Amino acid sequence: MGTADRVIRTIVAILIGVLYFTGKISGTLAIVLGIVAVIFLLTSFVGICPLYKILGISTRKQG
Repeated sequence: MGTADRVIRTIVAILIGVLYFTGKISGTLAIVLGIVAVIFLLTSFVGICPLYKILGISTRKQG
């Protein structure tokens, strides 16, 4: 997973957290987005996305 991908995932996860804690999202939507946020954070910290592996996608720069 490339650096830009990791940064974007982290920013999206933080944004979801802010929306939840400010009360902008709630209920089922909050649960679903919360799960997505946790997955995004985990994959960005580990640097590997299992779905990318399955689909053969790479966002790393080839150098």
